[in-house]
Amino acid sequence: MEFRQLRSFLAVARTLNFSRAARELHLSQPALSTQIKALEEDLGAALLERNKRTVRLTRAGEGFLVDAQLLLDNAVQAQRRAHRFASGEAGHLRIAFVASATAQLVPAITLAFRTRYPHASFELKNLPTVVQVEALEAHTLDVGFVRLPLTAPKLVITPLHSEPFAIVVSKSHRLAREKRLTVAHLAGEPFIAYGQRWAPEFYQTWTGICRNASFTPVIVQEAAEMDTAISLVAAGMGVAILPEGVARRGHKTLRVIPLLREKIRSHIGIAVARDTSDPLCQNLIALAKKVTKR
Repeated sequence: MEFRQLRSFLAVARTLNFSRAARELHLSQPALSTQIKALEEDLGAALLERNKRTVRLTRAGEGFLVDAQLLLDNAVQAQRRAHRFASGEAGHLRIAFVASATAQLVPAITLAFRTRYPHASFELKNLPTVVQVEALEAHTLDVGFVRLPLTAPKLVITPLHSEPFAIVVSKSHRLAREKRLTVAHLAGEPFIAYGQRWAPEFYQTWTGICRNASFTPVIVQEAAEMDTAISLVAAGMGVAILPEGVARRGHKTLRVIPLLREKIRSHIGIAVARDTSDPLCQNLIALAKKVTKR
């Protein structure tokens, strides 16, 4: 039984006229008759009765009519689904993000993704950059929003977002009253840091700002989340150098000084395994680039 035979049968069943059905299907009438005969042989039942004047469905034909339409409808839906998966319009993605990306990137990108690809689904989880790298390389994760810089030869990383670093001090801190607060003022101050174990290259980047100012930061406490670091700074536990966008979340209790003259900036990128072949991943990357350029 072939789908072209089903289409032929449905056309005849609808028109009850072989000539008209043949014209609709762009077939010769003998070719149409051959397809109907082959279908009847496959089913082992006569579907149509015809003479020189009329064509009508047999009992078997009436019963098979509904099934034939369902078979064709299901075939069309299956074809559409296959096309969506092949073109990257459907599928399921496992996505991770660093918590510091939630405000600037993740909500806008995932909302745009859900709107643009309604037949796709995804799951989100908050994971540190180093954990994301391991999961992406092991293919237990499809896409990651990571803190840069990041050296990972097995991944393809596309930068999405860039912002200056900023000095962050509590408004109750003595340095908060300094009119021209610079990195050099932080020498000897206790620092709160986003943990080196979670993003080692990011750690080297911001501590490099201090080294450029001729001192090594005295780190008294590391935090697993940047929001935690902000809270500790706000509580007067120390000072910090953090991405400006993250630091601004605590603007009511903090003084935030963007380091605009420094060329070193903080970046967030989107990462996938270098050997990934899922077109849905590539569609997400293209959409993420478009959203972040707005």
